[in-house]
Amino acid sequence: MSFSVLIPARLASTRLPGKPLADIAGKPMVVRVAERAARSGAARVVVAADDARILKACAEHGVQAVLTRADHASGSDRLAEACALLGLDGSDLVVNVQGDEPLIDPALVRRCAELLAERADCVMSTAAHPITELAEYLNPNVVKVVLDAAGRALYFSRAPVPWWRDGHAGGVRELPTPAPLRHVGLYGYRAGFLRRFPALAPAPLEQCEALEQLRVLWHGERIAVHVAPQGSGPGVDTPEDLARVRAIFASGAGSA
Repeated sequence: MSFSVLIPARLASTRLPGKPLADIAGKPMVVRVAERAARSGAARVVVAADDARILKACAEHGVQAVLTRADHASGSDRLAEACALLGLDGSDLVVNVQGDEPLIDPALVRRCAELLAERADCVMSTAAHPITELAEYLNPNVVKVVLDAAGRALYFSRAPVPWWRDGHAGGVRELPTPAPLRHVGLYGYRAGFLRRFPALAPAPLEQCEALEQLRVLWHGERIAVHVAPQGSGPGVDTPEDLARVRAIFASGAGSA
């Protein structure tokens, strides 16, 4: 099985300006992400950047990158352009690894590609893991997913789903059983679908929840979900996250 990893990298960030170029143990974060993703066994790993400075940083560390438009509304739009630039189409498998995940599990990246290759009934794949902390279940910044009997996504939400009707009648004090699932922002696509995705009309639910993957379900397509036993290392959204990840790399655990 052959697949490509695409990493969207946007220089502008409201919470952490210049995030893709933030130094982590002597290398830009986007390079750390690419190095980690390369360990998945992908045929190639390509950064889809919106700024020449990202391309320069990648070139200095031997990472392939392509320059995409700076005005894309979403990461999916950027990846669709990257697919066109790279000549990826049809049944070609693409895994989208976010550019702020320097501790992403390479095995999880590969599993997303394998799952999509196994599931002809789905146009996308993604991952999730059980939630073990009540605070995560209640946090709207933690996206939850519920599945059908075949392991396909029924719905993604920022709300605490599934809602335990009887157990939560007097207030939410414990997690429902079975454990709710936290969605991991890692996606496998068939390149043909990824290239047509930006042309699909945004879904009302997508706009309400601010979750782009709901557009896929709203248009009647299916997403296969791999349930991992646990999550990868922390991503980087804020300066505090960056400090945490830098400390992990400083301890030597980041390259493990």
